[in-house]
Amino acid sequence: MTGSDTSGGLSTNGRSALRVDAQRNLEHVLRAAREVFGELGYGAPMEDVARRARVGVGTVYRRFPSKEVLVKRIAEAETARLTEQARAALQQEDEPWAALARFLRASVDSGAGRLLPPQVLGVTAKAPEEEPRVPQQRPSPDGSAPQPGGPGEAVAGAAEGAGAESASVGGTDAAALLDVVGQLVARARDAGSLRADVSVSDVLLVIATAAPSLPDPEQQAVASARLLDILLDGLRPHAES
Repeated sequence: MTGSDTSGGLSTNGRSALRVDAQRNLEHVLRAAREVFGELGYGAPMEDVARRARVGVGTVYRRFPSKEVLVKRIAEAETARLTEQARAALQQEDEPWAALARFLRASVDSGAGRLLPPQVLGVTAKAPEEEPRVPQQRPSPDGSAPQPGGPGEAVAGAAEGAGAESASVGGTDAAALLDVVGQLVARARDAGSLRADVSVSDVLLVIATAAPSLPDPEQQAVASARLLDILLDGLRPHAES
């Protein structure tokens, strides 16, 4: 019979419609998860994601068998987004501070920083004296030693600050983010436009905290811009009083 599949009892058009519906539901779930996790953190329950997506929680679990799988999907997407923003700033801004500030502003505007996992942010309970700010130098992939203060050292600092668990969140995506942000940090530090004690983890922490979640979008935009201006000023070296 024309236009039908006798083996499955479902027409080609019917299968296409189901695929379209399934893809639409997936997009709704991912959009809802980004919003919910961005507002409430990764501790928000899957039921909240389902309600925001206007689907049953069973639909969410059919696409993502556990919350950990959904969290990983969102974290990887946001890590990739931040990496592209950092690369754009690095390639399109010649002045080191302008490049770093551009990355921070773009990241805060996108809200991606709120969705980075704590392991990548390098949040730690250790006292400052227990965790040295300047890491031991590590060899580059080609076997050569990184130059002091260069990108290799900055990335090594990010890796130490983020901890070994960062490798399990985003995999190579997290490593790529740390690498390119490390380059932005190293350039600004070498130019004397960034405080010498600021690490890659500090920069990522700025974008995670400079985008507060407020119910009114206009109020949130104003608050984010104001908070980021204050944090950017805190990253600049200041003459001793």
